[in-house]
Amino acid sequence: MSDTRQHPVGGLAPVSRRVMNLAHFLTQAARRYPEEPALVMGDRTLSWRALDQRVSALALGLRAHGLEKGDRLLVQSRNGFEMIETQLAAFRLGAIWAPANFRIAPEEAAWLAELTQAKMLVVGPEFEHHRRAMAAAAPALRLTLCLGETPEGGDLGYEALVAAYLGQTCANVDVEHDDPCWFFFTSGTTGKSKAAVLTHGQMGFIVTNHLCDLMPGTEQASDASLVVAPLSHGSGIHYLTQLARGVKTVLPSAPGFDAEEIFALIDAHRITNLFTVPTIVKLLVEDPAAERYSAASLRYVIYAGAPMYRADQQRALARLGPVLVQYYGLGEVTGNITVLPPQLHSADDACFKVGTCGYDRTAMQVSIQDEAGRELPPQESGEICVCGLGVFAGYYANPEANAKSFRNGWFRTGDLGHLDDEGFLYITGRASDMYISGGSNIYPREIEEKMLTHPDIREVAVVGMPDPRWGEIGVAAVVPREGAELDLAALEGWVKAHVASYKVPRRYHLFDSLPKSSYGKITKQLVRQAVERREATP
Repeated sequence: MSDTRQHPVGGLAPVSRRVMNLAHFLTQAARRYPEEPALVMGDRTLSWRALDQRVSALALGLRAHGLEKGDRLLVQSRNGFEMIETQLAAFRLGAIWAPANFRIAPEEAAWLAELTQAKMLVVGPEFEHHRRAMAAAAPALRLTLCLGETPEGGDLGYEALVAAYLGQTCANVDVEHDDPCWFFFTSGTTGKSKAAVLTHGQMGFIVTNHLCDLMPGTEQASDASLVVAPLSHGSGIHYLTQLARGVKTVLPSAPGFDAEEIFALIDAHRITNLFTVPTIVKLLVEDPAAERYSAASLRYVIYAGAPMYRADQQRALARLGPVLVQYYGLGEVTGNITVLPPQLHSADDACFKVGTCGYDRTAMQVSIQDEAGRELPPQESGEICVCGLGVFAGYYANPEANAKSFRNGWFRTGDLGHLDDEGFLYITGRASDMYISGGSNIYPREIEEKMLTHPDIREVAVVGMPDPRWGEIGVAAVVPREGAELDLAALEGWVKAHVASYKVPRRYHLFDSLPKSSYGKITKQLVRQAVERREATP
């Protein structure tokens, strides 16, 4: 796997870009800890040796049906052992793992099949409509593997294919730094999803960086991890860090969020780390189950995907102790932009940089830039841009998006923020979230932070809406705390006392819950649509 590129330093041998195949992490764990538990879900446990054998069997079966290096393996499934097996089998073959979020609609799944031109599909039994839509959209699809016991028509059963090759070994294919290993699908909240291309070399850096910055000291003998988010995205990256250290990973059995089960698993398995999103942290610490189980084993509760409001941080610290780790990063940068470790979290505002998402990750660089690409000094707001080995290779088959996303070698996140004098980053919001009212730029996050300190508010989102006089005005969608009765006139008076007058929302709507994306995030587009429907109703 050599190439003919010349080394940039004269007189040295040509550049070699060969890197470790990510599946070698599994090879290492199976050698070192063959009988130790690798995966646990309900009453089922897989040892590292058994997992390695199943991944080899699956890889051989897929290869026998035509999956080769560079081909795409599309997966539509809920969390389970199979998600991890498909990931590692694809890596082992040098194929590209393309996992869809299980919450997407069939028409979205069809677009992913069309975009990737997947050669093979693994699909759960509850996704029959998705399977049909994907098959119709991807003429290159050669094989569909069905999870469960009753595959359709000419499709094959997943377990039958694994059983046919169990006991045979499959070597990890040689790979180079830029060989794709994962199509990481964006959420598509402002249009069709895009496939961010992650590579073996890039992901090797990401795993190292996660272990360095997010979970230092993680080891096989002392740690256990819990999956609390879809493995198709951030949790799948988090899993690779556990794989690299031979750490046991536990998966909940419930098909959806179940705080009781999560806390029971933390207690029973002495869970030391988990990755999730702020919304789930909030739901966990507010659930009565938090008082019925011990969470003393936790060392790292890592949250990302969206900012966590200050009031929620304080409640989580009070309930769980000094275990919070925040990181900021998009799928395109594989979650690898900033980190705020446990020792820099505090419930005391006097001891905490309120609103920060931390400082640059190891070997990554953050730059705040204006619209012309000029770097701005500390305290000045602009677009958050980033460079480093964590940045993805680009969007698959989307040159227009690539051209918009990169400038002078910097990846443009589309987020707005500023750095302080020490290099800590503060996110103002998405550029698309900002609205202009009476000539003033309004950033909803600042208003939302204040409103969430109200004792009777559970969730809030502020969006800009058209207004004939001011151009745009703020409209607040508010979810009261359980049992609370919010008087909107009184609430507006409270907001006026806590927020600058030109930032005060002009209208307020009460909701039982705010709409969330398939990734569990409160997105302004969905909130705006809900407000529009509410205001269109007489």
